[in-house]
Amino acid sequence: MFTGIIEEIGEITAIAPAGDGWRLTVRAPKAASDAVHGESIAVSGVCLTVVGSTADTFDTDVMKQTLDVAAIGGATVGTRVNIEKAMPVGARLGGHIVQGHVDGVGDVLEVRPGAQWSVLRISLPRDLAPLVVDKGSISVDGTSLTVSAVSDAPSTGSGTGAAGSGTGDWFEVSLIPETLAATTLGSRVVGDRVNLETDILARHVERLLAFRAADTGADRAAATEGGSR
Repeated sequence: MFTGIIEEIGEITAIAPAGDGWRLTVRAPKAASDAVHGESIAVSGVCLTVVGSTADTFDTDVMKQTLDVAAIGGATVGTRVNIEKAMPVGARLGGHIVQGHVDGVGDVLEVRPGAQWSVLRISLPRDLAPLVVDKGSISVDGTSLTVSAVSDAPSTGSGTGAAGSGTGDWFEVSLIPETLAATTLGSRVVGDRVNLETDILARHVERLLAFRAADTGADRAAATEGGSR
């Protein structure tokens, strides 16, 4: 479990094939200094397991499924990554509950720099759009952020935003100077791909409502069938 408060910016120093996945070596002196075999470290929002370490690097295996669904699949040697070690029990929850399980990938659509901060507009896969709300929490490359704006939900019968279309869905986050300096988000440009993890509470509610709707539909169908006999 993580909080989305980035501890340092690391760098991928080696990528080696490992079956149908990768073995990554990440230089992150703060995280590696006391890393132990088997512990979890979030690398740009992807929860990975330490399989070896030195004084300033750690090794981790990345399976094919993760490479397929996360932006880390496009990483190369030299790629800078956000690093966060797992939250110890009893620690302050400075950000929000982050699992390190990437839901999808977004593209940076716009960067609007201000005098002291910057606003990023990021595309949102259609299946994730219902889970992102204005002033809600979202993890972008492992960084806990508050949504500052979000695209409108499609109007009923408008014909836009049909399931699976993914047309026009986006959200914005406003980055303060600390976030710009302490994470990789400060160097993001239009076209960059970022890992997205939505709020776990929203995902649980969506799943619950899906089952409730299915049960209600089944009950109505049973009642209709019974009444027609």
